Amino acid sequence: MDWLAPVLLRLAKLGPWGPVVFIALYVVAAVTLAPAFFLTVAAGALFGVWKGSLIVFVGASLGASAVYAVAAPLAQSRWLARVTRDPRVTAVRSAVRGEGVWVMFLLRLSPLVPFNLLNYALALSGVRYRDFVIALVGMIPAIVMYAYYGKVVGDVAVLAAGVSPPKDVAYYVLMAVGLVATVVATTLIARSARQAIERQRGQ
Repeated sequence: MDWLAPVLLRLAKLGPWGPVVFIALYVVAAVTLAPAFFLTVAAGALFGVWKGSLIVFVGASLGASAVYAVAAPLAQSRWLARVTRDPRVTAVRSAVRGEGVWVMFLLRLSPLVPFNLLNYALALSGVRYRDFVIALVGMIPAIVMYAYYGKVVGDVAVLAAGVSPPKDVAYYVLMAVGLVATVVATTLIARSARQAIERQRGQ
């Protein structure tokens, strides 16, 4: 974090190239599983709430697509095939694919599921790219909220020093919505997985 703050502060001086470099940095973070929270908050401090939110959404979407391009082919690999021989694992993967956009959207709404880790989990589940992309809109509420916090703090160096953004009513509302979304998504996956296991036993 010590080295990242000066880099981000320099982005503000790059003019039109600042957002472009920031988006590229976000893509790298997504592929390498680096925490994206600080980047999202920093975007609000650097570019403002709405412009920062748009930049983050573009970067996060491109990053997710890059992860899909890297991980999706592995869904059919021999290594993953050995892992998924367990009928329970196969059932869960089938459940995610079967429920499609709705479950992925709920998971994206949840701030309890790390965004970058979720990219790989979904890509390795064999979901369709179209559904994968559509569900990305579920990231928008969290992106806007964290960009807003960055705008409130207004200083990337302060954020990098470990000062937590203020937690207002909107924060707890989003956490509550995210928790409900997580519970609903987990319930749907569990139900579909149970049905898939029962179908396999019946064959």
